[in-house]
Amino acid sequence: MWPAEPGGIGLYIHIPFCLRRCGYCGFFSQDDASSYKTRYLAALRQQIRDVAAEYGRDGLRITTVFFGGGTPTVLPPARLASLLAEIRSSLRVDAQAEISIEINPATIDRSGLRQLRRAGFNRLSIGIQSLADQELARLGRAHNAAQALDAVRDGRAAGFGNLNLDLMYGLPGQDLASWQDTLSQALSLHPEHLSVYELTIEPDTPFAALRAADRLDLPDEESVLRMHGLALELTRRVGLPRYEISNYARPAHRCRHNLNYWHNGPYLGLGAGAVSFLGGRRQRAVASIREYCRRIEENMPPWEEEETLDREGRFRETVIMGLRLIQGIDPERLRARFNLDVREYYGKTMEKLLVQGLLTDSGGRLRLTGQGLLLANRVMAELV
Repeated sequence: MWPAEPGGIGLYIHIPFCLRRCGYCGFFSQDDASSYKTRYLAALRQQIRDVAAEYGRDGLRITTVFFGGGTPTVLPPARLASLLAEIRSSLRVDAQAEISIEINPATIDRSGLRQLRRAGFNRLSIGIQSLADQELARLGRAHNAAQALDAVRDGRAAGFGNLNLDLMYGLPGQDLASWQDTLSQALSLHPEHLSVYELTIEPDTPFAALRAADRLDLPDEESVLRMHGLALELTRRVGLPRYEISNYARPAHRCRHNLNYWHNGPYLGLGAGAVSFLGGRRQRAVASIREYCRRIEENMPPWEEEETLDREGRFRETVIMGLRLIQGIDPERLRARFNLDVREYYGKTMEKLLVQGLLTDSGGRLRLTGQGLLLANRVMAELV
């Protein structure tokens, strides 16, 4: 049993099904597991009931819910609505909870989105990635640009007032003009939130194999930097401030679920491959749909990895995650939480990063500089 958390937690529900896997995707999902959908949903429901039995109806206060994947909307909207109803009836979900769901534009229509909205989902995250058909084809996406635009309009018509659009740059064959066109079209839709990711080549993906064979036509580093700069400029113009390395939002619509991650707060992850972090203990469920279902059905724990972090481990993680935020970290709050002084703890390492202009110490906060944000992975490696 996890120790009870004094405040609210985030709840993540992993739906590991896709129409087809994209060439760049390193997340746990399967595109050939249709026969497992009913069994998997039954196992998820049982895991929800198991948590409720462990803690009681009000033992965990859930302030955010996030259905991710995979592609949750490869499941029928009625099943997703029913699963959310099970969560709300079994667990204590705040009346004002942020309840998000990821969608692929090829997997749901306006009627389905209306079902989700009526069920209580109030935040839609639309995986657009690009608004150029040739780029979408190279990525292996199941939708085209017209479907992506329709999904945004349908989301609005269904009553969603909180939309996130996922976009990617540095794509095979992409140039600055194409990226500007995607960005401009996306911003003209007036999203409340925008997630903008540079393409990274994950191990053991089709893109990794293509790159190893020198068959992946990626933009050069200078072009990628210009694409990044364009995102900063255009989002600033339309009033979407950057609040995290890859995320931009109107202040009232920052993703509360992800902010909890970046503040290294507690969360519960349910489903195959999902991760939980409660009471300083991190647990990861087995990344196999079949094995996850078997373990739940046989009343066995689904976890394949567990670790309990000591105070210093939690402190370091909180520093690293917090520096992803544009506002940075508050050393005094860290001291109150962990009884550790961040400047003393990191000593010469911190001094070096300040001298190099990658970190700045001002206004009572430590934050990454503009250059530090560009080299964030390097900075985090120094602080891990």
